[in-house]
Amino acid sequence: MTTIPVAVPRKGRPLEAVLDRVAAVADLEGQADSIASTLRYEKAVTKGTQTPAEDVYDRLAKYSDTDRYHPEYTLLRDARLGVPRRIVFDSLRVDLGEHELHLVGREEPFRALRKHEFGLGFDSADLVLEEVVSIEPEPLSSLDELNDRIDPHDTDVRVVDGLGDTVHHALLSMPDVADAPDREFLRRYEGPLCISPRYERLVRAVLGTEATDGVSFRYPDDRDEEAAIASIGVGIYLTVTGSTARDHGLSVGERLFPSETVLLENPTEHEDAAAAVAELLVGGIGTPV
Repeated sequence: MTTIPVAVPRKGRPLEAVLDRVAAVADLEGQADSIASTLRYEKAVTKGTQTPAEDVYDRLAKYSDTDRYHPEYTLLRDARLGVPRRIVFDSLRVDLGEHELHLVGREEPFRALRKHEFGLGFDSADLVLEEVVSIEPEPLSSLDELNDRIDPHDTDVRVVDGLGDTVHHALLSMPDVADAPDREFLRRYEGPLCISPRYERLVRAVLGTEATDGVSFRYPDDRDEEAAIASIGVGIYLTVTGSTARDHGLSVGERLFPSETVLLENPTEHEDAAAAVAELLVGGIGTPV
């Protein structure tokens, strides 16, 4: 049996998307649900909405098991003042018959592939946009455009396919600025645009340099993103249903780019077995984008 290591996020929606996909191909729904519920509980403990009866080390011991195919957890050091260490996903081995899949938790799976530590990995498409996608005059609007925007001299990593856990970066505005803001509106617009500072490079790539001429980026600082956008008038934020945006009086406009968990590969670290596993994990969705 060949073991194929795959880098995955340690927590959050992207990890849950990976676990759902693995459960679908390996009949591990119960185990995937258990991992997800454990990590959600630990997140609630970190945020102070749950008060555990046991300390963090006792909980970690309780979650541990000597079985080879039992999930393993570890403690993540949180650098924020006053926030305790958090229990996060560490690894899981999955028997796929001919191959064994070894999911390995990493804080930054995409960067682990860039450093040639893995041949396969899962991470948010946002990270690809934030780090290696070129910023060009023309906008970028879909996953299948990503690989064409990656400089081969910058990284060997390529996007294989998405998992469909899509949350869109959407254009939001107050109705007195625009009722249904879209890319055409942005091409004409000049003025402040509220975004999260970590997404500035992503937004420039998604909109293109032609649309960002005359736009000045503003940041929420310590305010909620929707509240900050409402005060400024126009902004871009991740939104699922748009209900919280509308609670702030905002109109939800065009969906600009999907924030989706994607399967990544580093072909220089690829083997035939890894290629077979990659095909299994994208569930026959199609050929690489």
